[in-house]
Amino acid sequence: MSNFKKEEKSNRKKKRLLLQSNSNQNRLINNSKTDRFILLLNKVVLGLVVLIVTIPLLYVLLGSFLQPHILVTRGISFNPEHWTIDGYVRIFTDGSIMRGFLNSVLYAGGFTLISVGFSILAGYSLSIDNLVGKKALMIFFLFTMFFNGGMIPTYLLVRELGMINTPWAVILPGAVTVWNIILARTYFKALPNELKEAARIDGASDFKIFLNIILPLAKPIIFVLALYAFIGQWNSYFNAMIYLEDRSLYPLQLIMRDILIQNEVQPGMIADQLARAEMQRIAEMIKYSSIVVASLPLLIMYPFFQKYFEKGVMVGSLK
Repeated sequence: MSNFKKEEKSNRKKKRLLLQSNSNQNRLINNSKTDRFILLLNKVVLGLVVLIVTIPLLYVLLGSFLQPHILVTRGISFNPEHWTIDGYVRIFTDGSIMRGFLNSVLYAGGFTLISVGFSILAGYSLSIDNLVGKKALMIFFLFTMFFNGGMIPTYLLVRELGMINTPWAVILPGAVTVWNIILARTYFKALPNELKEAARIDGASDFKIFLNIILPLAKPIIFVLALYAFIGQWNSYFNAMIYLEDRSLYPLQLIMRDILIQNEVQPGMIADQLARAEMQRIAEMIKYSSIVVASLPLLIMYPFFQKYFEKGVMVGSLK
């Protein structure tokens, strides 16, 4: 018993000395001028980045509420008498922009469902160690990641499938990417195999294991892939410009392209009796309002996805 007490006292002393040394090291680190300078520099750089990103957004937001002649002649004004919601009224009363907004929601939603669904299924299948032909499938997928047929063969394929001037021409091409499959595969491989083995012992089939055990644990990577797919499709306009001929099928980004680049404002948005100069001023206001409306879905989505975003990206990209 005496030897045990002596050993216990010596262990306590060692722990006390270790804690003291750690506290001294932390004190030295906290009091280091170099570390404080680096921390201050990081804060300054991050503050500049925030300003660089925030100032254009605030400019566009405020510009969308300003009267056209004030915005053109004076720039941004904080006088409430110069504010107006006429740009948003014209946007929401114009049929083409609202139709384009609904089309973008349809295209982005369908694209996201297909992309996430196939990426999760393919990633989980490739994460199984005893999958037959696993290496051959990975080589095939990786080959398509670096080599593709190009725009003209893709257009001919879409035309032969009868998808020209249909929503499927925007949704299907490029819906499943190898990079997303690799992210999902890496995430699933990081999950412990003991969960699947315990479920098999209890008599669960592969489908039940995937549905009841794997999917609930895969929420971070599912939300990350969904965010990637939705943002990519929401901001896309090139496929719609190539494959769509009917203006009623145009997504919002393609209509915004006509407004922002070609200055094509619909006749219903501007009265016929207005002069050309006034038309240009109103067109400027409509541009800012359109940008704000197009950015709203992404700004609304991100706070809900944020808690899953970091975990899904870090775990899915370890390898």
